[in-house]
Amino acid sequence: MIDTLLSSPFFGLTLTAAAWCAGCWAQKKTGLILCSPLLVAAVLIICLLSLFHIPYEQYALGGDIIQLMLGPVTAILALNIYNQRAVLKEHFFPVLAGCLAGSLASVVSIWLLCRLFQVDEILTASLLPKSVTSAIAISISESRGGVGGITTAGVMAAGITGTVFSPLFAKLFHITEPVAEGLAIGSCSHALGTTKAMEIGPVQGAMSSIAICVCGILTSMIALFLP
Repeated sequence: MIDTLLSSPFFGLTLTAAAWCAGCWAQKKTGLILCSPLLVAAVLIICLLSLFHIPYEQYALGGDIIQLMLGPVTAILALNIYNQRAVLKEHFFPVLAGCLAGSLASVVSIWLLCRLFQVDEILTASLLPKSVTSAIAISISESRGGVGGITTAGVMAAGITGTVFSPLFAKLFHITEPVAEGLAIGSCSHALGTTKAMEIGPVQGAMSSIAICVCGILTSMIALFLP
């Protein structure tokens, strides 16, 4: 009975959904950045699989079905650009320049550091897209031979650190322009950072939201030219 349940795709689907709901509940109750649903769900799933000695392959039967949804989710992100088209049109060149600078800084710095510390190609490919949203990051990573799990961990780390430190850096470097602040947050800490940007102000939230999509497109293009 248990073996039949574990070998069913519904096991992975149900476990993922339950872990995500637990993460949403934890964040709602605590309000802590570290209680991100993505982070809590990942930790819960890893703990349960390890505790009950369940092979990852059995979980992946259902987990891989969820991964198939990344393609449609990535395409839906284009709606965000459309919904913010008025703001994008008004600040087109600052948005393009800011997102290009952010994407280049993120990808090139990771690539150079991995070369400096002689990190293998698989880990390098997994970390390159850590500053874009998960749906796009995993696609970029796997297209270069990376590991989706490592990429997800990198994305979460970038999002959490960006959310925590972005207000501090804005004060430290005297960034008072809402457009610049929103672009900076969105280009380095994607959706998690955008939630913080929305708390700071409506313009920051809108620009950060646009930066998620634009940086995803630019990072995908930049990754094509890296060796």
